[in-house]
Amino acid sequence: MSVSVLSACIESVGVLGPGFPDWSVASRVLSGASPWEPAPTVLPPPLSLPSAERRRTGAVVRLSLAVGLEATRTAGIDSGGDGQNCHEICEALASAERLISPTRFHNSVHNAPAGYWGIATGDTAAANSLCAHDGSFAAGLLEALCQVAVDRTRVLLIAYDTSYPEPMRSVRPIPDAFGVALLLAPPAATAALAHLELSWSEAPADRMADPALERLRAAIPAARSLPLLAQLAHATAGRVLIDYQDGARVALEVSACR
Repeated sequence: MSVSVLSACIESVGVLGPGFPDWSVASRVLSGASPWEPAPTVLPPPLSLPSAERRRTGAVVRLSLAVGLEATRTAGIDSGGDGQNCHEICEALASAERLISPTRFHNSVHNAPAGYWGIATGDTAAANSLCAHDGSFAAGLLEALCQVAVDRTRVLLIAYDTSYPEPMRSVRPIPDAFGVALLLAPPAATAALAHLELSWSEAPADRMADPALERLRAAIPAARSLPLLAQLAHATAGRVLIDYQDGARVALEVSACR
């Protein structure tokens, strides 16, 4: 499969997930310096939002804000569909009254976290929201690298998943919340963590050596990022293969920024 290679520098990372309260802890675990101690994900309150908006937010907004703000703070930048909310809307529609609150409705749209990101940070830049089932992290990374290449500017990628209540959980059993943010910049960026080149492959996706971390990677679409995060944590050059769609994989060449 012949395609043009997309490239960017990774300036900073944000992570929040089971046993990963932030990138500092995650990088030590993924590099092998510390053991992984699984614990339920704790979503911090979205203190960057005004109080009125703060009261309306759901889990996906708190998760996406947490990892996005970690990545932008680390880089020194001034700064973006909730399952529970969807469940409660379905319950309301199945009831006799079929009344939906305006707050639940505006939180039901797929780009709600991007809107709250703009409110929290005052950022007026354009934002895209997309999903691709288990290939969502790879799809988001591909889209972000395209934007870096075309616009020659920084792009913040935020990938996240939260669990669903029953009965949706039995159909889509995501065990816990997991989010990751990558601040990407044109290849000329300095003081970055790594240089990234994206191409395609049909070889098998990389798995985590630790069986427990591999179960996490396989169970949560956003956690498909774990092999890349592990490569970044080791601070070494290497090739990482991430699940995409229809048997295709995203091949990522990681090296020092130049």
